[in-house]
Amino acid sequence: MKNKVNLSPHTWKIAFFFAFLALLVDGADLMLLSYSLNSIKAEFQLSSVQAGMLGSFTLAGMAIGGIFGGWACDQFGRVRIVVISILLFSVLTCGLGLTQNFIQFSILRFFASLGLGSLYIACNTLMAEYVPTRYRTTVLGTLQAGWTVGYIVATLLAGWIIPDHGWRMLFYVAIVPVLIAVLMHFLVPEPQAWYHSRNDLNGQNTNTQESALKRIFADPRNRKMFILWALTAGFLQFGYYGVNNWMPSYLESELGMKFKEMTAYMVGTYSAMILGKILAGFMADKLGRRFTYAFGAIGTAIFLPLIVFYNSPDNILFLLIAFGFLYGIPYGVNATYMTESFPTHIRGSATGGAYNVGRLGAAIAPATIGFLASGGSIGLGFLVMGAAYLICGVIPALLIKEKQYDPQQS
Repeated sequence: MKNKVNLSPHTWKIAFFFAFLALLVDGADLMLLSYSLNSIKAEFQLSSVQAGMLGSFTLAGMAIGGIFGGWACDQFGRVRIVVISILLFSVLTCGLGLTQNFIQFSILRFFASLGLGSLYIACNTLMAEYVPTRYRTTVLGTLQAGWTVGYIVATLLAGWIIPDHGWRMLFYVAIVPVLIAVLMHFLVPEPQAWYHSRNDLNGQNTNTQESALKRIFADPRNRKMFILWALTAGFLQFGYYGVNNWMPSYLESELGMKFKEMTAYMVGTYSAMILGKILAGFMADKLGRRFTYAFGAIGTAIFLPLIVFYNSPDNILFLLIAFGFLYGIPYGVNATYMTESFPTHIRGSATGGAYNVGRLGAAIAPATIGFLASGGSIGLGFLVMGAAYLICGVIPALLIKEKQYDPQQS
């Protein structure tokens, strides 16, 4: 464990810079599969269900990694887990370029995804404890934009690499983020709130995984928040990852776009999502976390049927841009809203557990769309995703209060 250090007023800006880069490479890594899916499907001769299962294995690994990563953040430090997570998924994702069949790819993708899942929780917990309450959601909403910038980076790389060099070369590029992990290890200290919490727990001898789970479920308030956030996260990710995994294939296969044309449209969608996440953070600080979250989720639920039933060559770009703006909003608020629902000593375990129990449920989304695509169309699956978005907006709107705890207090 790093020794405690005195933090300067600008330390959080350094931490933000590295956390932003970490989520950028996390988002880019996640999208590499989406853009490679048609090529992998053809080379390995996969069915639509098998292709969807690759996304489901990814989400299952992210769920398990997020649950364990949240607990590890409480035990070993937020920064340390960010570093380990980057190293894990970067090296293993690079190895995907060497796989020769569906089984090899699935196994390696699952273990790489453990790092993807733990990184998201560790970065958001780290920054929630660094940033003052008055503009926390603005900063964390901007942080979420790092994920979407990663989508754009992956989109541009895919459009540049896959047509000329094939999908394997795209995965080899994933080794680059190792440099970010090394620099972050030496330049970013742990937040003070974590040190204070660890000292308190060490004095009480309650620093085990079992006691963390007991502290969550023994307290009725913590237990209620955990269950509500697990449900909300499950429906959010069911919709989000289902759409994210299959949208490139939908545009290419069912709307007849060429690969480079499709990637250009996706850049427009993700650029709008960046704006949505940043403005969501600002809105949440001004208008409230609950209102902003519900607005984005329910708006997304309305827009998915519009894309499926009312798309045309003339309006599809505008529909995708509006959709990108809306479906980025819940993620712009999600991190702050969740971290403020739990006290510091269980924050990593509770947010990691709730978010990733939900992700386990969402792991069936890509395979579900693959199943619906094999008997109908990908668009039919998008309608199911829209229903999931509606539910994930209604639950917090009615049942989850905001600003229950201040993450800067131990």
